[in-house]
Amino acid sequence: MIGSIDYMHWLWKNCPTTWQRDYGNRKGQKSIILEAVAGFDTWVWHVFFRVVESQNDLNVLGQSLVFSDVLRGEAPNITYEINNIVYQNGYYLADGIYPRWTTFMKLLPHPQSQKQKVFAAYQRGYKKKVERCFGILQARWAIIRGATRLFDEEVLRSIMMTCIILRNMIVEDEYDYDVDEVYEQDPMSTALT
Repeated sequence: MIGSIDYMHWLWKNCPTTWQRDYGNRKGQKSIILEAVAGFDTWVWHVFFRVVESQNDLNVLGQSLVFSDVLRGEAPNITYEINNIVYQNGYYLADGIYPRWTTFMKLLPHPQSQKQKVFAAYQRGYKKKVERCFGILQARWAIIRGATRLFDEEVLRSIMMTCIILRNMIVEDEYDYDVDEVYEQDPMSTALT
């Protein structure tokens, strides 16, 4: 798994009148969307901030650069095996709204067997990492906690990117490099077998 992908709406209270139509969300509010891919430790691996047009996850995905390498055949070569089937591409853990692409692993909607329930529990736990990352960003920096009152989109982008970079620096600083790495088998792959 490359990471969990999700979106956060940052309300834009003082969105310029000429841009009102371009930055409206489904609730009629003006916002800018942050697309992020976060790992298990809430390290942000990918960010896309600035979306024009109707603001829903699929339009963000269409404008984002997260899959440009995949489409060009330049994605990182990640090999893993599930149920004796070898896969060559990594995947993103995503919500059900995403398209049925092999690069997305969606949450199991209605797990029935005990194996499926265990697998779904691990999925939900990993998926919450990116949502937790958004919560950490908003809790740590008051400037992105509420609706922004600034006018300039580039200033807003700089603020968001700075907060994400600082968050990644904190994650890196808190990581204990002296602890011996203990590699355990991925519980998500064992839950399927």
